[in-house]
Amino acid sequence: MIAGINLAKQFKQAAAGLAQKRFAHDLIVSPKTGRTIIRTGGGGRSSSNGHVVTVFGCTGFLGRYLINRLAREGAHIIVPYRDEDDMRHLKVMGDLGKIVPMEIHLRNKDSLEAAIRHSDTVYNLLGRDYETRNFSFADVHVEAAGVLAELAQKHEVDRFIQISAMNATLDSPSKFLSTKAEGEQLVRSIFPSATVVRPSFMYGQEDRFLARLAMSRGLSVRINGGATKVRPVNVSDVASAMHQMLDGKNTIGETFELVGDKEYTYKELLDYIKETTNLDYGDINVPKPIASLMAKAMNLLPWQTLGADEVERMMIDDKLTGVKTFEDLEIEPTSLEITGIQYLRRFRTNLYNDEPLKKGTVHKKKVFHTSYL
Repeated sequence: MIAGINLAKQFKQAAAGLAQKRFAHDLIVSPKTGRTIIRTGGGGRSSSNGHVVTVFGCTGFLGRYLINRLAREGAHIIVPYRDEDDMRHLKVMGDLGKIVPMEIHLRNKDSLEAAIRHSDTVYNLLGRDYETRNFSFADVHVEAAGVLAELAQKHEVDRFIQISAMNATLDSPSKFLSTKAEGEQLVRSIFPSATVVRPSFMYGQEDRFLARLAMSRGLSVRINGGATKVRPVNVSDVASAMHQMLDGKNTIGETFELVGDKEYTYKELLDYIKETTNLDYGDINVPKPIASLMAKAMNLLPWQTLGADEVERMMIDDKLTGVKTFEDLEIEPTSLEITGIQYLRRFRTNLYNDEPLKKGTVHKKKVFHTSYL
């Protein structure tokens, strides 16, 4: 028995020693700067993948998913923030000391530089769906992106990954999309090897796409008949793709358009939401001019609502331009029709909350079966 215990101890010591050894595949040499990145440990949050990553916009919808994936591999992550309450949930995603919060302000260049100085990779997820008194679309999408690219180039950052948007073009009628396109061009002019990511509308837990469409509780508000074609994408798939770009050599200097596996019109999406939530109180078609006026009036409220520019974006079809997609990263997009129930279930009434998804059962009467023993 004693011999067995000693053998187990020797095996444990040998396994621990093997986990600490470094092999050739643990060494990554940056093709840009020649900087060496060395992995240590057996993998997981308590190990280290050798990367120091700064994620601007990490307190937003996409940021939490990306940081979770980076932290799984033990990356040291700089978390720039403006409001401390917005980043608290991110600290528990990594091991002790791996998540490093740093307070910043977009107009304070020194604070931005401090967040980038020691990093080898910078993700810029900054973006606004609406303008405020303090920040316009151009301030966030163009000027801030240019400053971050300059600082990344100054400190010889290996990778700069810029988030843009599907349908971003300079001549877009949407100010959001046109400034996103300007930001792309400015970043590429400063940091030529930057990777640009253009996701379609993203959905997931606490999103602003499916949740907004389902907020009417069965009353479909269709702008211009709901004929606009979109390809919504799961936020987890976008985060996985951006995580691959950390070490993916085939992504350097490339542009990716990340869309879902299927194209829908807004009418089809609203019908799907009705079937999923089992609520249907009719349809209302709102012409675009009236929707824009309503959005401008709603913007006078003290809380954020649907903006006039968002109405403009709802009129633009998703169109692929021939750049790289999920297929080039060997990622299969998640189906909305399979996973949508987990995001929409909360909009059901208590009578239908636990029922499985059944097509064609919208607004059917619930039947109760009661038995007495």
